[in-house]
Amino acid sequence: MKSCERLTGFRRNVTERTQDFRAVGIAVSKSASGFDVQLPRSLKAERRGDIAVLFLARAEKRNAIDDPTVSGIEAFFAALPDAIKAVVLAGEGDHFCSGLDLGELTSRDIAQGIAHSRSWHRAFERIEFGKAPVVAVLHGAVVGGGLEIAAACHIRVAEASTYYALPEGSRGIFVGGGGAVRLPRLIGTARMMDMMLTGRIYDADEGQAIGLSHYLTAPGQGLAKGMEIAERIAGNAPMTNFAVTHVLPRIAQADPASGYLTEALTSAIAQGEKEAKDRLKAFLEKRAPKTVRH
Repeated sequence: MKSCERLTGFRRNVTERTQDFRAVGIAVSKSASGFDVQLPRSLKAERRGDIAVLFLARAEKRNAIDDPTVSGIEAFFAALPDAIKAVVLAGEGDHFCSGLDLGELTSRDIAQGIAHSRSWHRAFERIEFGKAPVVAVLHGAVVGGGLEIAAACHIRVAEASTYYALPEGSRGIFVGGGGAVRLPRLIGTARMMDMMLTGRIYDADEGQAIGLSHYLTAPGQGLAKGMEIAERIAGNAPMTNFAVTHVLPRIAQADPASGYLTEALTSAIAQGEKEAKDRLKAFLEKRAPKTVRH
């Protein structure tokens, strides 16, 4: 009974805090950015054609994540306009994200901690299974919850300054933003154990080698590369992008028989789309570029 009361109290507190940041923490409005969503001061959004760019904007805190930021991320991706075909997620200042704002942990009991972790799960699921593919641009610290956000994105571009760590072990805590599910798929359970048990830090080159990033760039070049990739993604057929981001991960987790069937169904649906037929016709008529390596 007491746990239920504490959980109710936590939900009430989150609601009140959300109302507070909506009242006094608004940094972006539809007129300013083209997005019909209210964001806390810790987030900034821009629209560049059919690409949305979302910045973590607590540079003075190394973009540490607090409750309003998590709520803002969820709201932003939930309200993404249909005209947006890809999203770039980046951090202002010298770091992408240093993880959870640890000052928020001291006041939570167990029931509240569970509810807090689930709020992160909901927000990051909006990234992973949202309306558009997401490209993360990483630099500086990608630590703890920052790495969990990055893992929820579909493509990761890392500048040379990037470093990765999961310091939860030394803090006496555990990952709570989906890292225990997503990171082993990227780097394997053994490597994640090593990072958490020993505090091992991977630099940008090492992170690339083990699968934490897809692309490496020189310092300051990450956003340009992220935009280039996002524009390429936005040029794909929407049905294909949906299948890649929503269906492919589920096929990968399915048993082989279910996976093969789902693949066949998805392939038939995709090629049955009018846009797919038009693109294939353009290719056969030599009006579309061939796949070549430059």
